[in-house]
Amino acid sequence: MSIFEEPKIDCHAHVLDPAQFPYAADVAYKPSGQEVGTTAQLVQVMQTYGTRHALLVQPNSGYGSDNSCMLDAIARHPTLFKGVAIAPLDAETAALLDLRDQGIVGIALNPTFHGNAYYESAFGLMAKLAELDMFVQIQIERDQLAMFRPWIERIPVQVLIDHCGRPAPRDGLDNPAFETLLRLSDTGRVHVKLSGYAKFAGTAYPFEDTWPFLRALVGAFGLERCMWASDWPYLRAPDRQDYGQLLKLVEVLFPDIGERRQILWETPRRLFFGG
Repeated sequence: MSIFEEPKIDCHAHVLDPAQFPYAADVAYKPSGQEVGTTAQLVQVMQTYGTRHALLVQPNSGYGSDNSCMLDAIARHPTLFKGVAIAPLDAETAALLDLRDQGIVGIALNPTFHGNAYYESAFGLMAKLAELDMFVQIQIERDQLAMFRPWIERIPVQVLIDHCGRPAPRDGLDNPAFETLLRLSDTGRVHVKLSGYAKFAGTAYPFEDTWPFLRALVGAFGLERCMWASDWPYLRAPDRQDYGQLLKLVEVLFPDIGERRQILWETPRRLFFGG
C-alpha cells in the first residue's frame, strides 16, 4: 500500500485566506504568494494525499490572536478539522469553553515568536487548560523549554511540543536543551510533533541531520506519544517544501507500516478525534 493511501491525520497545518479574512493591520508578518493556503486548498491537498483529518493551528503570522479564519474552517468541515487557537494569557474559563465548543482542543504558546518573557504569566492559563482537559501547545527552540519545564511537571496538563522542539543539530544529541525535552517523557503527558524539519535542520531535504533527533524522540516518548505533521503551507520556509515529499520521508524514517500507522493515525485519532 502506498503511503498516500494509508490513513493519516496531519497534526499541524494552517489556513490563511486574506481575501476572505483580511490580515490584522499590526501583525509583524503577512504571508503572501505560495504561503497563502485557504481552507478549500487544504481540503484539496488532503484529498489528494489521503489525509482524513487535520489539526489546524492558529498562525501568529497574518492573524495573531484573531482565530476567525481557522474557526470558520472548522465550522465548515467539523468532521475534518480540530484546532489549536491563540488566547490571551488571562483568558477566562468561559472563553476557553466557548473555543472548546467550536472544535478547539488546545491553546498555542509560541516563544519562538514572542520570546519567553511574554509567557512568564502563563502558569494560570496552563492550569485552566488542565482543568478543561485541553492541550497546551508549545513551540520552542534551543533552551526556551527550560522555563516551562517546572510548570509542565507540576500542572497535570496535556502538552504538545511543536516541530521536535526545534533542536540545534550542530549542538548534538547530548546538549542540555534537548535533554530537557527528553526528560519530560517521564510525565506521560507530553506529546511531540515530528514535523517542521526545515525550521531547525542544517541541511536541505531530506534533512538528514535531524534524523538522530527524531529517533531519540521516538525512543523516549514512544510511538504512542509521537505524531506526524506537514506544517502546510510552509510559512517562511527557507526553500520549497512539498506535502508529498514530506510523506515519502515518513516512509524512509518508518519503513514498518505498523509504526507508520501509529504516528500517522492511531496516536492523533486517540488524542484529537475520539478514536
